[in-house]
Amino acid sequence: MTWAAVILTGGTAARLGGIDKGSLEHAGRSLLMRALDAVAGASEIIVVGPEAGPEVGSEVGMAGPVRFAREDPPGGGPLAGTAAGVAALTLSHDLVVVLAVDMPHVTAGTIARILAAAEDEDVDAAWLTDSEGRRQLAGAVRPSLVPPSEDAQDGPMRRLMTAGTVRDVAAIEGEAEDIDTWEDVLRLSGDEPPGVARPDRT
Repeated sequence: MTWAAVILTGGTAARLGGIDKGSLEHAGRSLLMRALDAVAGASEIIVVGPEAGPEVGSEVGMAGPVRFAREDPPGGGPLAGTAAGVAALTLSHDLVVVLAVDMPHVTAGTIARILAAAEDEDVDAAWLTDSEGRRQLAGAVRPSLVPPSEDAQDGPMRRLMTAGTVRDVAAIEGEAEDIDTWEDVLRLSGDEPPGVARPDRT
């Protein structure tokens, strides 16, 4: 089985003042690099969002190349971002992992469990779920489920999350937690000032 990864970093982050979430740091590592760590075994990795520094593309330990893409126009939402990421893939893959950059507790182990759930030939997709059973932006899908870019702009992500035969993967401990507000930042980091540092915007 081969798999690719699409990391979504291009959200508006309105409740964080529009900051680039991927540049935030948690436990001494940017959220983008933490997401890349989680999908390091992918044959191909597409980051959908602002292009980062050259060190990302040459990150030691990545199984495949890291490239950047954007939905057109930017800001079309996670479904449009996922469609743009899949469209940017250059190889054929059995599965595509979709991961939001603001889920710092998703690890390679999390991704392995999601992939294992999606590998069954009777399953089309697997998504991480929180303690209440809600599907989160961490999943693995058959590429054929992802709509073309022209049909995905401003579309709801639930369109993809409910497509095909889906297997839910229950989160362990904090895997389903994300960062939407500075309160989330403080809760997840557990210190003051927050361990997820606010970059200098001057």
